[in-house]
Amino acid sequence: MVKEEHFEARLAEGSVVPTLLCGHCSSTLSRAKVFRNEGAQRFELPCDVVGLCQADDCGVLNCCDAALANLENPSSIVDIAS
Repeated sequence: MVKEEHFEARLAEGSVVPTLLCGHCSSTLSRAKVFRNEGAQRFELPCDVVGLCQADDCGVLNCCDAALANLENPSSIVDIAS
């Protein structure tokens, strides 16, 4: 089994709308590419929520758990800005 390399997503500071940033290149993570780490889309990571960076020169996998833990309602990942 191959271990996935990943980074820790972070919340954009001072943003009115909660926005996740890639832990590698700081690009905004699109909410279409942030999902629960379960079922057919499961990655071998100890993360409940993952995000894929869509930046052309990046494309890394981000663990979003720590960033979402800083939100009042972390279960509302659909509210993350795209």
